[in-house]
Amino acid sequence: MGKVRLVDIAQRLGVSSVTVHNALNGSKGVSAELQKKILETAEEMGYQKPSSSEKKKAADTEFYRLGVLIAENYLAQYSTYYWKLYQELSLIATEKHFYTTIEVLKKETEKKTLESPNIARGHGIDGLIIIGELDMNYIRALNREISVPIVYLDFYDREIASNAVVADNFHGMYEMTELLFENGIKTAGFIGSIHATSSIMDRYCGFMKSIWKNGIQVPEEWIIEDRDELGQIAFELPKILPEAFVCNCDWTAGLLMEKLQERGLKVPRDISVVSFDNFLYSTYADMKITSYEVNTKAMCKVAIDKMLKCIRYPSRPGSLEVVSGRVVWKNSIKTK
Repeated sequence: MGKVRLVDIAQRLGVSSVTVHNALNGSKGVSAELQKKILETAEEMGYQKPSSSEKKKAADTEFYRLGVLIAENYLAQYSTYYWKLYQELSLIATEKHFYTTIEVLKKETEKKTLESPNIARGHGIDGLIIIGELDMNYIRALNREISVPIVYLDFYDREIASNAVVADNFHGMYEMTELLFENGIKTAGFIGSIHATSSIMDRYCGFMKSIWKNGIQVPEEWIIEDRDELGQIAFELPKILPEAFVCNCDWTAGLLMEKLQERGLKVPRDISVVSFDNFLYSTYADMKITSYEVNTKAMCKVAIDKMLKCIRYPSRPGSLEVVSGRVVWKNSIKTK
C-alpha cells in the first residue's frame, strides 16, 4: 500500500483535502468534532506528516475542488460575456490543478431565502469564486455560513467582499471620456444605472472626473438609467441630445445606436459613442464601437492565483486586485 495522502483521508470522510490539512495543522475553520474525526482517521490509515521537500511537491501536484457561483440575472442578456468569463476561468483553473463546478444562483435564493449554494454545503469544495455582484445581504449570509475561502471576480466591497479582482473601471472610463474631449466634443451624457452595480458606479465616477476636469455641465436628463431590478436593459432618450454618450457597457451602446438610427442619426457623423468591455454581442457585432477592453483572461488568472494563496495560506488577509485593460479604437467618435 502506498503512502497515505491528504486526499485519501478526505475521500474516506467525504470532506475536502483543505479541511483535512487545516484539521491536521490545527488551523481555524474546522469544528472540534470534525477535527477529532479527521485526526482519528489519519492515525487509523497510517498517515505520516510530510517533510518540507514533500510538502512542496504535494503543493505542486495537489488537486483542489473549486465552486463557481453566478447569479441567474447575469445569464440573461449578458449570457455570452459571463459564460466567456467562466470558460476562461475554468481553463486556467484546470492548468492550476482545480476541478471546477458551476452553480447558477436563483433570484429567489439571492433575495429571499438566502440559502447557501449546493456546491458550498458540507465540505464539497476547497474554495468559491463568485462572478459578478450579488445582493449584499446574501453575501453577508454566505460569509457567516461557509468556511471555505471566497474570491469575488468582477465585484468588490471593502466591508464584505474585499478579497476581489476587478477591471480598472474608474480609470478606464475616465480614459474613454477624455477621448471625446480630446477630439473637440463639448457635451456628453452617461448611460448606465449608477446604483445597480459597483462597476457601473466606478465607471460613472471615471466619467465625472473627466467632466469636472474639462469644466463641462451635464443636464440631469443626460444621465440615463439603462436597466431594471432584474438587469434587463431598456431606456429612452431625451428630446435634446448631447454631442456624445458614454455607455457603461457595449450592450447598452449597441441599443443606443439602434435608437439613434431610428431618429435618423448616424454614429459618428451626428453623435459620438464610447463604451466599456469591448465584447461583441452577436446582436451588435457589426457596430464599430470604440470601447475599453476588459482583460478577462488576466482577471481570471489573478483570481485563480489568489484562490490558491487563500487555500495554502488561510491566515493571510484578502486584498483587492485591479486589472488594467486597453482602449480599442473603432469608428464611433467624430474626430477633429
